Amino acid sequence: MSREVDISGKLDWISVLLYILMVGMGWFNIFAAVYDETANQSIFDLSLNSGRQLMFIAASVIIILAIIIIDMRFYETFAYVFYAVIILSLIMIPIIGKEVGGNKSWIGVGSFGVQPSEFAKFITALTVAKFMGSVGFRMDSLRNQAILFMLILVPLALILLQKDFGTAIVFLSFLLVFYREGMSPFILIVGISMAALAILTLIVENQWYLHGIIGVVLLVIIFFGKKNFRRISTLTFGAIILILTIESFDYVINNLLPERHKKRLEALVNPNFDPMGINWNVTQSKIAIGSGGFSGKGFLKGTQTKFDFVPEQSTDFIFCTIGEEHGWIGSLIVVVLFVFFLQRIIFIAERQKNRFARAYGYSVASIFFFHFAVNIGMTIGLFPVIGIPLPFFSYGGSALWSFTTLLFILLKLDAHRSQVLQRI
Repeated sequence: MSREVDISGKLDWISVLLYILMVGMGWFNIFAAVYDETANQSIFDLSLNSGRQLMFIAASVIIILAIIIIDMRFYETFAYVFYAVIILSLIMIPIIGKEVGGNKSWIGVGSFGVQPSEFAKFITALTVAKFMGSVGFRMDSLRNQAILFMLILVPLALILLQKDFGTAIVFLSFLLVFYREGMSPFILIVGISMAALAILTLIVENQWYLHGIIGVVLLVIIFFGKKNFRRISTLTFGAIILILTIESFDYVINNLLPERHKKRLEALVNPNFDPMGINWNVTQSKIAIGSGGFSGKGFLKGTQTKFDFVPEQSTDFIFCTIGEEHGWIGSLIVVVLFVFFLQRIIFIAERQKNRFARAYGYSVASIFFFHFAVNIGMTIGLFPVIGIPLPFFSYGGSALWSFTTLLFILLKLDAHRSQVLQRI
């Protein structure tokens, strides 16, 4: 047991210090987001989000100590058991869960709530890594690829049933892990192309324009290219697939997508759409960030924050507080911290001696990158508002505990990498 506990000298202290710095910055900004200068409030006040966040931080310290004490083999050995438990929890949510913010994705625990979908992220990361680390695993096997996709699609589908679209699509970040471990880049290219087509479908109201462009491009390629039956057949088949895909997107967006999500997508491509309704959050967010200027208005001096112009400012829109009170400089510091943090995680992942730890490391990097990029992107209007937190900054116990566990399991594995037989 002493060997398992005494790893303080082997922990990656750069990552630990970055974690402490970002959690501390997040705590102060949560207080700024809820502070009322007329009420003489304290950052430790348990009636405020900042006070409750301090309790969550204290619980995170206990989680970190538990992760460090537990044998490193525990996480790989019981990964499938954890996965079964979390899937069962997600299945039970529609029955025993409570609705918060329009999503029935919480389990009530007294006055607090726990969100199982947050914990599903690191558990799925462990499960994917365990499967990839199994003896004889080959990424070019269609069977292995099918199993990996099922491992991420099952929790994704169950979370979608809870109407939590933002958390669900985080699981698509595992595609980056699959690519790192040898999946063909063709799947990523197809995914990006599909996303581009979906955006085009939103921008162009009459889909016949897109069909016409595809038809003209096809004819030009056929006319100026090599005229053989196989090539012409392949190009024609590809054009038909594109047209059918566009029609499918158009049907899903107009007939199957919930009205709330449809409006958010429309707001993404049209900043002037419904400015007093669905676009209110983003509009006020950009005003708050822009009003901070170069150096910001100062800590606890944000006027947009004080008058509650931006909803959910201590959770999904915490970056607005940073931009308004600390300006371009403060925003840049946060972005640089995250970039350095992500680079450090990738560095840690690459120095692992077995595939399990490396795949888990890249899962950690992918999840953090997705949250960082999408959260900041949606506050400045580059992504639709899908309600995912900024790691370590946004208010919330489930998210903080999940991100803490995600990171420190990796640091635990890394601290013991010298004891691991090489199985790359």
